[in-house]
Amino acid sequence: MPQNIRIIGTGQMIELQARLRRAGHENIRASMQRRIRRAAEPLRNDLQDAVRRQPLQSTGRGDGKRGGRSPTTRPFREGIAQAIRITVRTTGAPGAKVWLDKARLPPDIPVSAVNQMNDLGRLRHPVFGNRKRWSQQSANQGFWDKTVRAHTDRINREVAHVVDDVRRRLE
Repeated sequence: MPQNIRIIGTGQMIELQARLRRAGHENIRASMQRRIRRAAEPLRNDLQDAVRRQPLQSTGRGDGKRGGRSPTTRPFREGIAQAIRITVRTTGAPGAKVWLDKARLPPDIPVSAVNQMNDLGRLRHPVFGNRKRWSQQSANQGFWDKTVRAHTDRINREVAHVVDDVRRRLE
């Protein structure tokens, strides 16, 4: 499910955060959050690029079927790419979460459109102005999952390194 992929560091982060709170080191905590965010930023950037590169090729219109320009000038893929966000938490379930923010998506693009593109390798949607006629466009299946898999090991290593650095500073 591409709207909520978590990259989580080690379980030591919870214990480390409790120690940070007890010690009152706000600048160390802020530094830790910033470094974890920086570790996740390449993943977000690559996910945005993967969305922007989706081919979304249509099967085309048959003979005698009308067509025309899109009713909107807003690019579909760019709208999805801009909705990809990073959230860093250091309490509760600590880690970095790269996710698709429904509130940032244009109102006419549902999250299910991205799920279809990733899971099924296609996007099926009604044609503008005619809800009875549907169109199907093909996309690269698994683009979100492949991008996340490519970054998971690197992010886990970087988060473990950040946790070790903070632990050394506290001792």
